[in-house]
Amino acid sequence: MNVEPVVGTPNLLLGAYDVSALGYAMKEFFVTGVATSYTEPAESAEFTTRFVVLTPTDPDRFSGTAVVEWLNVSGGLDAPAVWFMAHRELVRAGHAYVAVSVQRVGIEGGASMGMDMSLKTQDAERYGSLHHPGDAYAYDVFTQVGRLIREQPGDVLGSLKPEAVVALGESQSALFLSTYVNVVDPLARVFDGFLVHSRFGPAAPLDGVSIFDDSDAADPEAVPFVRDLRVPVMTVITETDLVGGVRAGYYAARQPDSDRLRTWEIPGTAHADNYTIKVGFIDSGTAPLADLVEAYAPTASLMGQELPHAINFGPQHHYVLQAALAQLVAWVRTGAVPPSAPPIDLTATDPRELVLDEHGLATGGLRTPWVDVPVARTSGLGAADNLMAMLFGSGEQFDAGTLGRLYPGGAADYLTKFTESLDASIAAGFLLAADRQEILDLAAATYATRQ
Repeated sequence: MNVEPVVGTPNLLLGAYDVSALGYAMKEFFVTGVATSYTEPAESAEFTTRFVVLTPTDPDRFSGTAVVEWLNVSGGLDAPAVWFMAHRELVRAGHAYVAVSVQRVGIEGGASMGMDMSLKTQDAERYGSLHHPGDAYAYDVFTQVGRLIREQPGDVLGSLKPEAVVALGESQSALFLSTYVNVVDPLARVFDGFLVHSRFGPAAPLDGVSIFDDSDAADPEAVPFVRDLRVPVMTVITETDLVGGVRAGYYAARQPDSDRLRTWEIPGTAHADNYTIKVGFIDSGTAPLADLVEAYAPTASLMGQELPHAINFGPQHHYVLQAALAQLVAWVRTGAVPPSAPPIDLTATDPRELVLDEHGLATGGLRTPWVDVPVARTSGLGAADNLMAMLFGSGEQFDAGTLGRLYPGGAADYLTKFTESLDASIAAGFLLAADRQEILDLAAATYATRQ
């Protein structure tokens, strides 16, 4: 395998901020090698892909952990989906971050939910030498980059030597990581843990057939994780993922927590939300509170479409995911096992549906102040006739009368109850103490806008 640094700015949409302002440096590398499929019979093919590395500019800030993300290609481009949602914790902790172009769509284009925004389409001069033989080889490509980070860090991380290497992936990438955990990891033994974020019930195929291939009308079979996991696996599930609508719901793949598996199902969350498309892009850690409040404000506009309802604008998805990342790293590094959370309540018969309280919020699951001390109904369910609406869920602010009945003492009453719930969630391990003041500031500011 040959690795070469590439001069210039990588094509990777991380946010509207400069990573140097976060105290990080960014470099891009091209890697060429031969990958092997996990099909029967196994086949081999040459590949050239790229990966982008972000490292703390101050080596003393390095945590000793490298996180490697399987970039998401569902929108027709390489998207660092976990970075979007959890970069604040990643940077705060001082982890090294590696974003890998693993799938063919991100490099060559192909079937997706968006336009062709592949690397070659966007910058043929820079990326014309890349070559991806197909997603049957994606698993081994990911392994080889992970092994490089683990065994030859000097080639790409400079003086930094990771003591742990963790894999991340969201949505379509989570489906591929699910297959990787079950089939590839027992053989490859490269990663020390996995964060599988927002998977549905099925897992990705080994043969490289696109998950957007509709030639088979039947939903793929739900695939739980194998019982004998080699390393810790943390999976974070939203309401959308759980009950499906886009693909078969995760509920069909549910399984109990074990000594190497934790599943957190978060009420009031959607597969994607305001943080995904608005807040995360400006959330550098120094963005003014007023800008964050404005970005969280309910909107029915989504990528040029006007929906019949606001998309999900609840903050809990972002903050719980940050806690999940922190818990996984601690689990890998120290053996401290994360807390278990109860499942979200579902009806007993098919089609399985969320059980809702009097405010339209899902019951059960990992509780946070946004559902236990609510000022709005947020849901993983959106307009059923619109794919993007299904993914982004829905939200509706409570009217003044409802707020008055819930919090007769006004803002002070609300903030007292919210703080009690927040501190209970932090004590339980589902939210981070480092986010506490920001969460309280957001709660106070957003309540003020709803009176």
